Amino acid sequence: MDDDGQEDAFTDAEFRERLRELPPSAKLVAKVLETDSPLSQGQLAEASLLPDRTVRYALNRLEESDLVGSRYSYRDARKQVYFLRQ
Repeated sequence: MDDDGQEDAFTDAEFRERLRELPPSAKLVAKVLETDSPLSQGQLAEASLLPDRTVRYALNRLEESDLVGSRYSYRDARKQVYFLRQ
């Protein structure tokens, strides 16, 4: 974060370097989000063909690396949707 409280954007090289360190499931989830976002955890599981539990793990790893952000869904405020921070 900078002094204004804004998130600093990653360069493509920085994004790829951080992603390189993550497990394959996180890379797959990032790839799905690259082509279609924002998506809920369930939508990510459906699109990636990964189990819900694996998607949750991948999202946690992506969030820890500040590569993915989340917000509440406009359609259903009970659900979170995820997007890449590129």
